[in-house]
Amino acid sequence: MEIALLYWLLVAVMVVGIVGAVIPGIPGLILSVAAIVVWGVVHGFRSVELPLIVAVAAWLGSVAIDFLASYLGAKQAGASKWGQIGAIVGLLVGIFGLLPALPFGGPFLGLLIGPLLGAIIGELIYRKNLMVALKAGLGILVGTVLGNLIQGLLALAVLIIFLVTTWSQVMS
Repeated sequence: MEIALLYWLLVAVMVVGIVGAVIPGIPGLILSVAAIVVWGVVHGFRSVELPLIVAVAAWLGSVAIDFLASYLGAKQAGASKWGQIGAIVGLLVGIFGLLPALPFGGPFLGLLIGPLLGAIIGELIYRKNLMVALKAGLGILVGTVLGNLIQGLLALAVLIIFLVTTWSQVMS
């Protein structure tokens, strides 16, 4: 009974990890890795070799996706280095600066609006063209959102692999 309770608690943590992979500001795949490690400690790591390898690979991949998705979105939209630097500065300001003081959304909203505004401001400083700046900012935002969706799919795949490989351990 205690093992089943722990199992479902860890599955719930992994579901939060899926949500966190999609929604900025909530831990994502690292929660799935941690849950699998806990199950490995309790039930033996031999039982979670495949899920753990997949989870760590997905987690490392998600870090790369964060950078790559924003970069490709910016590049596709024609953003200059100024727009990309502005997006990074906007991200930091959005998380730690002004946007957390908002009455709603806080850092979650800051993670989306900060890079968008930062990219637009960076492009305006460099190119002094509002339409180009808006296009670059939108490209970075679209890239970030698509990257988050891909990370959510990776987190979902990790959960499915964990369930498939460990289900018999709990049900027996």
